[in-house]
Amino acid sequence: MSSLDLGVVGNCSIASLIDRNGRHVWHGLGRLDGDPVFNALLGGNDPQAGFMDVVVDGMKVSRQRYVPNTAILETTIEGAGGTARIWDFAPRFRRFGRMFRPPMLVRRLEPVAGRPRITLRLRPTFGYGTHKSQVTVGSNHIRYYGDASVLRLTTDASLNYVIHETEFSLDRPLTLIVGADESIIDNVDQLSRSFLSETELYWQGWVRDLNIPFDWQVAVIRAAITLKLCSYEDTGAVLAALTTSVPEAAATVRNWDYRFTWLRDAFFTVTALNRLSATRTMESYVRFIVDVVEAGSSRGEVHNIAPLFPIAPGTDTVERLIDTLPGYRGYGPVRIGNAAVGQRQNDVYGSMVLTAAQMFWDERLPRQGDVELYRQLCVVGHEAHRAALTPDAGLWEYREREEVHTFSAAMCWAAQHRLGLIARRVGFDAESREWLAKAGVLRQEILQRGTTSEGWLSGVLDRDMADASSLVFPEIGLLRSDDPRFHATLDMVSKRLMKNGFLMRYVEADDFGAPANAFLLCTFWYIDALASVGRREEALELFNNVLARRNHVGLLSEDLDPRTGELWGNFPQTYSQVGLILSAMRLSRSWEEGLWHAS
Repeated sequence: MSSLDLGVVGNCSIASLIDRNGRHVWHGLGRLDGDPVFNALLGGNDPQAGFMDVVVDGMKVSRQRYVPNTAILETTIEGAGGTARIWDFAPRFRRFGRMFRPPMLVRRLEPVAGRPRITLRLRPTFGYGTHKSQVTVGSNHIRYYGDASVLRLTTDASLNYVIHETEFSLDRPLTLIVGADESIIDNVDQLSRSFLSETELYWQGWVRDLNIPFDWQVAVIRAAITLKLCSYEDTGAVLAALTTSVPEAAATVRNWDYRFTWLRDAFFTVTALNRLSATRTMESYVRFIVDVVEAGSSRGEVHNIAPLFPIAPGTDTVERLIDTLPGYRGYGPVRIGNAAVGQRQNDVYGSMVLTAAQMFWDERLPRQGDVELYRQLCVVGHEAHRAALTPDAGLWEYREREEVHTFSAAMCWAAQHRLGLIARRVGFDAESREWLAKAGVLRQEILQRGTTSEGWLSGVLDRDMADASSLVFPEIGLLRSDDPRFHATLDMVSKRLMKNGFLMRYVEADDFGAPANAFLLCTFWYIDALASVGRREEALELFNNVLARRNHVGLLSEDLDPRTGELWGNFPQTYSQVGLILSAMRLSRSWEEGLWHAS
């Protein structure tokens, strides 16, 4: 049965999810959002195709870990005849003066003890499981092809053993290189050893340059590497997750395609990357968002900017259902594309301005914010002013209803407030005063209409609704964390949305009924809110509780069953990694305190 006990390998061009027994169960051909030639994750309870694995005869136990501070996954399997070790990775390192990140998976097998009997199985499918692969064989490679795509395996293992899935003794190291239909002229054993060494050095060097907190270093490093693996370096986009259609809970149709970049995520993700000092990744992502702003502004179509975008041009975002894969544990439907692309979500204006604001203050960035960028952001700000108090689908993307959501209005306020600060930064003091005055009026109306008779902040204006997004308001500056309204909100959230130490987004019924599982990012928001009001011990307890729910290699999905602690939702979830990073940095002791004053 499928589970989210998965590791991730990748190189910011491609990625693959690998289960505890070393089976590749999700891999997009050619890029992060490509046709999943390995799709067993959505293949029901006993998929017969859509994977790559190693079957060890008489398997007794398997162990899995990451090589420390890398994206290299090591799986050790004990069998009746001996023990095999598998290294999985995607090459990434500097070569010829640029980053080498081919669309290539490398699998290296070695006997550790005895002579384990193994079977190599490679069963890709194409078109989301529509087409089983046809096979042609070369001198050292096998080509698996569908109607329009080809996957090539280059290996020093017996090709006939692979094709016929014949068991044999692993008595020497073997290499499998899976990727584009391109010839590999090098000795594959030497190549895999070289790529493994170079990739290990790259990731260790990348981690060495991170700014990390004193406490929870291993957890933060793993979250940072995973966040990096969810970035598509060619365009700078960051995916919400690497998968589609893993449901939010059991027996629900709440499953979506998250292989896109959401404007809403940008502010939080850029904040995390900035705190980590992952400057290049942050810069590329900011550039991606700013290009969205500039494109919409120059065409005069800011009001039509979608809340989500494909990670590269040419991808269809229209949501459609497919019936060729049964779904995670058989829970369908499987979706390609996301209907939220056509929704009105007014918080995107704030997300764009808050993200672009980085360019006006961050002196590390080679391209600084200038008057021209400010003028384009002004177009966004005017649209935010117009849309602030109008109904939308909200940040939770309700599909069948619209209201005036407090978070959306607050982000429209943030757009205008930050433009006031940016205008001052670029020397337009009169315009700065105008923006700040507009923002002040809007803030007053939001707080007046959004504060309930009991004194807490509602998720929508003019009626009472418990919503975890109200916890973010001090983070964006709408009010201070010592404001009585925020304290009342914190207490309300604890009473109405907390379940067994994990926070729900909301509890009232939506388009699909009442939600069942907690949303992990909201739990991190609650932890941060507790810390901001001085309730550190409570925050620490909840934070360690979340860390204990990470999977066996330290990764998180989107959702969690508050009764069982089981992970649900698309995986790995960028928002969850971001939340972990920001909470750890808020709660951690300083390095000075940790090193010299530890008790």
